[in-house]
Order: sequence, then C-alpha cells, then structure tokens
Amino acid sequence: MTENVKKLPQRDQVPAELKWDVASVFADDAAWEAAFAEAEALPEQAAAYAGTLGQSPERLAEYLELRCAMLQKLDKLFLYAQMKRDEDNANHLYQGLADRAQNLGVRVSAALAFEAPELLAIDEATLDCWLMRPELAVYQRFFAELLRQKPHIRTNDEEEMLALAGEVCSAPRSIFGMFNNADLHFPTVRDETGALVEITQGNYTHLMESPSRQVREETFKGLYATYAAWQNSLAAMLAGSVKKDIFAAKVRRYDSALAAALFAEDIPPAVYDNLLAGVRAHLPLFYRYLQLRQQALNLPELHMYDIYTPLAAERPREISYPEACQLVLQALQPLGEEYVSIASRAFSEGWVDVLENQGKTSGAYSSGVYGTKPFILLNWQNNLNSVFTLAHELGHSMHSWFSHTKQPYIYADYEIFVAEVASTVNENLLLRYLLNKEQDPEQRLLLVNHYLDDFRGTVFRQTMFAEFEKMIHAEAEAGRALSCRYFQDAYYQLNLDYFGPGMVVDREIDMEWSRIPHFYRAFYVYKYATGMCAATALAQNILSGDPQKVAAYIGFLSGGSSQSPLELLRGAGVDMESPQTLESAMQVFRQMLDELAALLQK
Repeated sequence: MTENVKKLPQRDQVPAELKWDVASVFADDAAWEAAFAEAEALPEQAAAYAGTLGQSPERLAEYLELRCAMLQKLDKLFLYAQMKRDEDNANHLYQGLADRAQNLGVRVSAALAFEAPELLAIDEATLDCWLMRPELAVYQRFFAELLRQKPHIRTNDEEEMLALAGEVCSAPRSIFGMFNNADLHFPTVRDETGALVEITQGNYTHLMESPSRQVREETFKGLYATYAAWQNSLAAMLAGSVKKDIFAAKVRRYDSALAAALFAEDIPPAVYDNLLAGVRAHLPLFYRYLQLRQQALNLPELHMYDIYTPLAAERPREISYPEACQLVLQALQPLGEEYVSIASRAFSEGWVDVLENQGKTSGAYSSGVYGTKPFILLNWQNNLNSVFTLAHELGHSMHSWFSHTKQPYIYADYEIFVAEVASTVNENLLLRYLLNKEQDPEQRLLLVNHYLDDFRGTVFRQTMFAEFEKMIHAEAEAGRALSCRYFQDAYYQLNLDYFGPGMVVDREIDMEWSRIPHFYRAFYVYKYATGMCAATALAQNILSGDPQKVAAYIGFLSGGSSQSPLELLRGAGVDMESPQTLESAMQVFRQMLDELAALLQK
C-alpha cells in the first residue's frame, strides 16, 4: 500500500480570504492586456521629446510630468505580472506576462536613454533658474542626484545600448528564480511524527526546527544534495550574475562593482568595510552563543543542522494566522494610533497572500507600487518564525504606505539601504511585547532564542554573505575564474571563520551559496545587517515613550527618497557612519546572551 505524503495545495485550493487582492491592481488578465496595449505606445511618446528638453522650462516640465505618468503605468504592469507569476511559477501564462512587462520596460528605458545626457547638457545656471518655478521646484533633488552621477553617465547612444542590454543582463537572476522556484524538487523525509513530508523551500526551516536530530540531519543533507546535483549549472548562473555586475560597473567608469552599488545610494565605502571589520571583531560573542546553544541542546558537538532548532525543551506552540495578526497589532501600539489603524487594514483589505501552494515563490516579501495597496507574500507555517515574518513584512508595507502617501511619485520609493530598517523595528517591537508579557521560563527561553537566532541570521550571517559577495566580485575583477570549486572552497572557509573552532562545519554547507536569491542582486545583503543595527537603536527610541522620537521615526517612514538614506536615518536619531551604532547593537546581543545563560541555569 502506498503511504500518503503531505503535499502542498494547488493554487485554486487556497481560500480566497487568504489570498492577496491582485484584482485591485487590474481586475483581470483582460484589463492588464488593455493597459499593456496602451503602454506599448510609451516608448514612442518618450522618444518624441529627444533633443527638446533644454528648449524651455515649459517643455522640461511637460516631459517630466509625462515621464512620471509613464513609469507609474509600467510599475502597475510589472506588479500584476509579478504577483500572478509568484502565485504559481509553473503557470506559463504569467511567466509570459512577466517577460512581456520586462521587455516593455527595457524598450522604455532605451527610449529614455537620451534623458540623462540631455538634462546634463542644460547650463547649470539656467537650470537653477528654471527650478525656482513652481512646476519644476519639486525636481530639485532629482537634478541634484543627476549631477552627482554625472561622471558615470554616458552619451545618448551608449545609454541606449545599456538600456537595451537590460533584459539580457537580468537573465542570470531570472534563470535562477525559475530554476529554484519551479523546476527544483527535493526529497521526502519522515518527520518526528513518522509522516513522510516533501522538503520545500517554504518548510525547510520548519523541518530544521524539529526536535528530532535525525529529521534535521536528513533534511539538511537532502536539501544540499539536491543543490549539489546541479552544482555546475548553479555556479554558471552565479558567475554570470557577477560578470553582469562587473560589466555594468566598468561601462559606467566605476572602480568596482561594489563601488557602483554603494555610489548609487550615496553610501561611503567605509560603511561597508566597517561592518565587515566590526562584525569580525565581535565573532567571539557569536562563538559564545554557539557554546550556549550546544549546552542547551546537550549535544556532544554542534553541527550546522543544529542551528535552527529551539533551545527550550518545550515544543513551540502553534500560532494561527488570525492570532498572529492580533499579536502583531498589539506589539505595534507604541507607534501610535494612526500607524496601528492603517496596519490593521492589511488583514481586512487583501494586502496579504498567506499560504504556501504548489509553485508559489518561496520565502516572503512586501511589494506594491505608487497608487496601489502594499502587498505581502507569505508561506505561513503556524510557528513563531512566521509571526515575526509577518511583523517584518508589515514593516516594509507600512514604510511603503507612508512614503507613497506623503511623497510625490518621484520620491515615493525609499532606497534599499533603509529598506530593512522599518521591518526590523517591527520585529524588535514584537519581541519586546512578547517578553514583557511572558513569565514562563521555557517560553521566555523560546523568545530569547528567537532574538539571538534572528540577530545571528541578520547580522552575523548576512555579513558573512556580504564578505562572500565582496570576495567573488574581487576574484572576477582580478581576471580569475569563478568555478564551482572556488565558490565551494571560499564559502566553506568563511563558515569556518564565522562559526569558529567549537562548531562542526559540515561539508554540505559549501553549497549554501547556490540557494541564496539575494546573490543575484549584488551587495544587497549587507543592508540587512546595517538595518538591524539601525533598527535596534530606533526600537529603543520608540519604546522610551518619547513622542518626539516616535514622530521622528514616522517622519523617517514618510521620507521616501526625498533625502539620502544616511540623512534620513540621522533625522530619526541614528548615525550609520559611527561605529557606536554597531557597538550598541552588539551590546543588546550581549545582554540577551546573559539572559540566555541565566535561563539555562534554572
């Protein structure tokens, strides 16, 4: 007799109330097609302004208004196609819509290639005068940023070629995403209840939290054996992405791919380098955490598959999605009535796509564009991690809501450097709320454990990822080959360094690089670590009860890209160029380690 295996539901089996309201973007595919047909005229409309932007302030204002309207239309087309594709990556119809939206975006970018060189050709004194006019005053920061980037902007023809290359350059990321979410299938394992469970991207962490070490080990080895079977193809995908980054940096005359990524957000290189050096200097704290984890689990040695399981003897209780929504809203009360009132709409107005289904994009994210609701993709697992993920993604969505509501379109999207701040503030507030109302030592242990694991994953792990990214880009920039063996050896050595002598660094971990989607968006991951440090300071400000500090934080959320990321954070009370910000976050980590040690002695 064939034993039943727990399978994910098909998309049409998910209840409507647990799906996001994609119809609020476009009513249906036909509406999307109608909007797409209209949008196909956009490249020609944009190109009609070539050679005329410097004629008069009226002509310039007319063009900039058209530009914003055009990009808003494109944003909505992209959003709908992305959301529908991410519901089921195996659905060929929405793969096609996403490809068509991307292609149209490339054509619009090519049509706009004249823009930057032509705007920069306007005499600066003339431009300053024009920008005093009411219809152009809003663009002052836009032009200041354009002038800052002037050394890296090429001629009209070159800009057009770069824009046309956009679709080709995005191929490694697209190929990896399709392979990882739609084509890759993992083996089954028998969980602690004896049931056969298929490993998925969504339930991997849940299985790694199992109290059964055998389940954890089999899951760990099963997942990485699957990636190892495709190691050469995966290495080629990542190498292609790295080479794309280097091409883009060289053609725009940056010294390196890292320099290009930092310049885009006006981040001094010292911020990146200080993070790597500062985290390495605090690795002994991480080693202490690992020693306490080994002690709590009563293990003769600690393996890589022992990192996720809870330290408390008591199994974490299951938390339903409705219960989680209420917990999160209660935790966010210190942010004020307006914030909580808006946040509650997420759960009643179709912001959230809750359940994992076959073909659904793994993990979680917040999306949405100017003029739409924010949207959250989840793969709910009824555990504490899922509650924190909900708080995290709601933080992103609320950041988007405030920025989109308070800023004009041109400044409505915040820079990636600050993108992880609001989400991590929410996680900090949730943790403090749960700790304040929890007296049971075992449950407190679960919460302290969660914070330490989150800090480990956000600061230590993401910094290790950031160091790996810097290494592999430097290797390629030096003209050396990015082979699978190089990736494996470099990544394995980093794990030895970061986890220290007290950890058994299982060889399977040398394939972990192959499953990290963020490596296809180079030099993003360090922002998780800097975001955690900033969020730790901001959460302490909010919990102080000082209404001015709360107002400063809401001002930060409302800032969009109206200032540089570092200026926005300074306005909220955090200096990311000071080593004290990282040191303060490490002090909180140290305090939590002390509480963990005390709880383990009870």
